[in-house]
Amino acid sequence: MTRFTSTDPATEATNWEGEAASPAQVQAAVDAARTAFPAWADAPRADRIDAVKRYQAVLKDRAPQIAEAIARETGKPLWETKTEAAAMIGKVDISIRAYDERTGERTSDTAFGRATLRHRPHGVAAVLGPFNFPGHLPNGHIVPALLAGDTVVFKPSEETPLVGQVMAEAFAAADLPTGVVNVVQGGRETGAALLDAGIDALMFTGSGAAGAHFRRKFADDPHVILALELGGNNPLVVWDAADAEAVAGIAVQSAFITTGQRCSCARRLIVPEGPQGDAIIEAIAALSDRLIFGPWDSDPEPYAGPLISARAAEAALKALQKRIDMGAKVIRASGPVANLPGAFVKPAIIDVTGVDVPDEEMFAPFLSVTRVASFDAAIQAANATRYGLSAGLVSDDPKNWDHFIRRIRAGVVNFNRPTTGAAGDMPFGGLGASGNHRPSAYYAADYCAYPVASFEADAVANIEGEIKGLR
Repeated sequence: MTRFTSTDPATEATNWEGEAASPAQVQAAVDAARTAFPAWADAPRADRIDAVKRYQAVLKDRAPQIAEAIARETGKPLWETKTEAAAMIGKVDISIRAYDERTGERTSDTAFGRATLRHRPHGVAAVLGPFNFPGHLPNGHIVPALLAGDTVVFKPSEETPLVGQVMAEAFAAADLPTGVVNVVQGGRETGAALLDAGIDALMFTGSGAAGAHFRRKFADDPHVILALELGGNNPLVVWDAADAEAVAGIAVQSAFITTGQRCSCARRLIVPEGPQGDAIIEAIAALSDRLIFGPWDSDPEPYAGPLISARAAEAALKALQKRIDMGAKVIRASGPVANLPGAFVKPAIIDVTGVDVPDEEMFAPFLSVTRVASFDAAIQAANATRYGLSAGLVSDDPKNWDHFIRRIRAGVVNFNRPTTGAAGDMPFGGLGASGNHRPSAYYAADYCAYPVASFEADAVANIEGEIKGLR
């Protein structure tokens, strides 16, 4: 058995330790979900709603503990983890409404009887959770799947097993039927065993590289539905915006919130050449200098915490230095935060104009600036990526927005708001290397069940009159 631990990146204290599930244990979890599936799928929809409502009540009761568990494992400040716990609670009502609106049952009368649209669950859904929102994001797959009638095997990120355990305890306290929700802990080997255990759906939030691997793995197995919510090399374009300080606030919230560990964070800032672009960059740099990075429970309250681990910080700084070595100019340098553990890094701003840097996501508070001569060139630069998750435009001219929204290639596109702005009652996802055209959030209902179209008559009737060409 492989034993592993979870460490608070802000304090280096141990949060959780335990054993990774073996392939046999993973198979047993999938088998339990398979056994529970028929009864759960056949249960009245009201019963499944009651079950997730009980889970919601447990989340409400345990919200402070959930927020603290998320803070301890990710290092995110409590102000942010409290919003994550609230989002988990709110997801239940949103998912109930989404199922009814997008994948419910409807009937229309016909001459012979009726035409009916129903939706049926896939079966056993594997949910692989990320570390950056270890409660909210897997919860956003699990709740819609349960409402649709799927059973679930959930593997939390190996970086956040404590949050996974807290969620497992919440489901247990909600008294769901045995086998409906199963949690297996572990790293890559445990995840690989889960994918090989005979699942019907994979719901994943994580890196583009991992998503590409899953596409290849299941390319010859179309039975397995894939819902892939992946990363992005997201652009924020600023054009014809007079108030540089107002722009700076939007840019900082786009690039540096959650220490840059949101898949929707802006990685690329595209601004005009000349004095206007200079003023924007100077304002963003000045505001970034004021951001407080510190432990999740520190006073004064920090803006953000560390990266998920010292190992992640080392890798991010290495990727940043690679771009500098290629010719990027440093506007604000990153590096360790004084007197804090190695997972903490300062925000960085670099100018990559004219430098052919890698089209890769740096999952850290690092922003790359590109200067261009025209608005059309800005849109072209924004679309010059194999990703397509989020994008944003900051401008005082609504005509720019009309043009931008028609030309930009991304699944979440915001105007005069941070790229990180999203809502549970809207779809969330991207295209290209950012996903597989199955957005989550409000549209999660779509991939948790498949449609069944039926023509129905209450009695057997002679339809010879419908047959042409009879003798």
